[in-house]
Amino acid sequence: MHIQALRHRLRALGARPVHEERVLRQWARAEPQAQGRRRPEDFLPLALRTALPEIEAELRALAVLRADHLAADGSRRLIVGLHDGRTVESVLLPRGGLCVSSQVGCAVGCVFCMTGIGGLERQLGSAEIVAQVALARSLRAVTKVVFMGMGEPAHNLDAVLEAIDLLGTGGGIGHKQLVFSTVGDRRAFERLPLGPVKPALALSLHSTDAALRARLLPRAPAIAPDELVALGDAYARATGYPMQVQWTLLEGINDTAEEVDGLVRLLAGRHAVLNLIPYNAVEGLALARPAAERSRAMARELHGRGILTKLRQSAGQDVQAGCGQLRARHERGDARRIEIVAA
Repeated sequence: MHIQALRHRLRALGARPVHEERVLRQWARAEPQAQGRRRPEDFLPLALRTALPEIEAELRALAVLRADHLAADGSRRLIVGLHDGRTVESVLLPRGGLCVSSQVGCAVGCVFCMTGIGGLERQLGSAEIVAQVALARSLRAVTKVVFMGMGEPAHNLDAVLEAIDLLGTGGGIGHKQLVFSTVGDRRAFERLPLGPVKPALALSLHSTDAALRARLLPRAPAIAPDELVALGDAYARATGYPMQVQWTLLEGINDTAEEVDGLVRLLAGRHAVLNLIPYNAVEGLALARPAAERSRAMARELHGRGILTKLRQSAGQDVQAGCGQLRARHERGDARRIEIVAA
């Protein structure tokens, strides 16, 4: 389901813009439709009031909690059931953050990502994306939403931007607290500046060497790292929000002196923050995270050479819950380390 289809349905029930925005606002904030200063019976058209319980039930059914796992770092990995029986992952992060999915699976095929291994199954509708936020808000306060879960947001651009527009207006999420993550797609850079809500940008770079990046992200658009960073920097300066450059650290692959030099060359003077994220091991893949001291040394060197660098930790590492891993275990019935929630 898409938000625009929901808007058409509300209008067909007699909703004027003020009624429409109220229903969408209450849903996106996970607040009961009856909550607020004005009761629905004193405010909404009769046909809409009559249909509202059915509409609320349908919206709740868009994203249903199937499994919930609390990690030692305070994050909560959620398996979210969709109306067709498929599942995606959402992650409640410490300090009010939420990571949502935009696709079931992913077509980019990043070699270090469990989601990419299975390929793309289908796109999510914009309402299914917002429904993940509503579900998460029923569990914990959410003040930041990042589009870094399953899928490549630029490959589902219309739905993602429609969800961002609602979350940044009626949903009460600050615009710079909405983070659009992409491996790089020219269509995204063309569209992002045009909407009423302009999210912050996260760029999945992972290598400054074009040939190596093509091997790591085999089906990402063929944009040279230099051009990609320039496009991201232009958008960051236009919005005033620094670009977040995402870099999954892989031992012996992109933790090298050559990559450090490349990062300095690409990011010096840019409106950007570099996030170094040690690889979260995926069963069956011959990849490894660098030793902790190597990761710290790389961060120190980059920072010392003028690149604002943060050494991050991927959420849920104690349960091997990198993107797509928890869902894969859930779907093959391995519930040994997952708290299953009744459907």
